[in-house]
Amino acid sequence: MESTESYAPEELTDRSPEPSEDDSAEKPTHIRFLVSNAAAGSVIGKGGSTITEFQAKSGARIQLSRNQEFFPGTTDRIIMISGSIKEVVNGLELILDKLHSELHAEEGSDVEPRRRLRLVVPNSSCGGIIGKGGATIKSFTEESKAGIKISPLDNTFYGLSDRLVTLSGTFEEQMRAIDLILAKLTEDDHYSQNVHSPYSYAAGYNSANYAHNGSGGRYQNHQKEEAGSTVTIGVSDEHIGLVLGRGGRNIMEITQMTGARIKISDRGDFMSGTTDRKVTITGSQRAIQQAETMIKQKVDSASERETE
Repeated sequence: MESTESYAPEELTDRSPEPSEDDSAEKPTHIRFLVSNAAAGSVIGKGGSTITEFQAKSGARIQLSRNQEFFPGTTDRIIMISGSIKEVVNGLELILDKLHSELHAEEGSDVEPRRRLRLVVPNSSCGGIIGKGGATIKSFTEESKAGIKISPLDNTFYGLSDRLVTLSGTFEEQMRAIDLILAKLTEDDHYSQNVHSPYSYAAGYNSANYAHNGSGGRYQNHQKEEAGSTVTIGVSDEHIGLVLGRGGRNIMEITQMTGARIKISDRGDFMSGTTDRKVTITGSQRAIQQAETMIKQKVDSASERETE
């Protein structure tokens, strides 16, 4: 995992007024969001220096899921920040400021681009963000100027009870939206009861708790787990090159990271009744789930670019 030298963040901005002096300002809360593996390394820093510094400055506790322990259906790790509302917001601001600054420096543009941040929110708490007839989410969007989109609950994974809330906008717009969303979530007593350590949460996905339900052209050979299982998924012929990568680079990377064995059918050898090529994944259940997630993300990223 890549790591960076310790980073001295700028002073926190005067983006919004201090929370009012009531019980809610000190009420324990938390927020979870997704980051890439590379971004996780940047947050941790060399020898843990950056995350230690951010915890000391914000007063919040910052936890990350372990390397290769991802949110279901993605290859992104989970960061959880917990503490009072003020501590959580300060901790998140330090992290996002660092990640935005690094991306901004890499791109070398003078104009700050609109970026995406994906929050992980229990399905039971999403109604409070949406509001009656969508009134709350509309007011949050108007007040923050950020785009706010709540994904439907993904029934692909058994036991998954969280949804993704995607915030799009500049750093300031995202932070204004987070202020509003976190205050609303913290009003919900059930929200604090739904807290998951990122470690046990990710481990749950990597065990039978988040086993795929078998839909979408996925067929499992029910061999014993010790001997390894085999799963065949369909990938459209036009996207099979994304799975292979130049010179087989992508499929080699997926194999090395997951420990699964992957075989792609010959050209013209399709899943029954489709024009999807067969991608056969063999290994432990954990290896199969991780390999399938990485394949799905490569295909989905191409599909998103095609629709833009």
